[in-house]
Amino acid sequence: QLQASGGGLVQAGGSLRLSCAASGSISSISVMQWYRQAPGKQREWVATLTSRGSRNYADSVRGRFAISRDNANNTGYLQMNSLKPDDTAIYYCKVVASTSAYWGQGTLVTVSS
Repeated sequence: QLQASGGGLVQAGGSLRLSCAASGSISSISVMQWYRQAPGKQREWVATLTSRGSRNYADSVRGRFAISRDNANNTGYLQMNSLKPDDTAIYYCKVVASTSAYWGQGTLVTVSS
């Protein structure tokens, strides 16, 4: 019901935009979030966007990443700029709609030095 895409291999300093498309069965999304899990590490929160437009970012990505959403297409985005090797991870999107939470399948981002 959530399809994440846009990952890939990029050099340090480069940019990628991740997408998270929600199926039509998911409506009234109140919160959209991105998480990531680096090899050998626990999953960590990256960014949040609420339905009111409030945005929050982890300290490690603030100023470099931007979360956004296209309500018409029920799709969320994570624009990632000035990428660093430490950003290498599988990125997951999550949405909260009504009383349910949905996770995407993850998309791999690899940043080479």
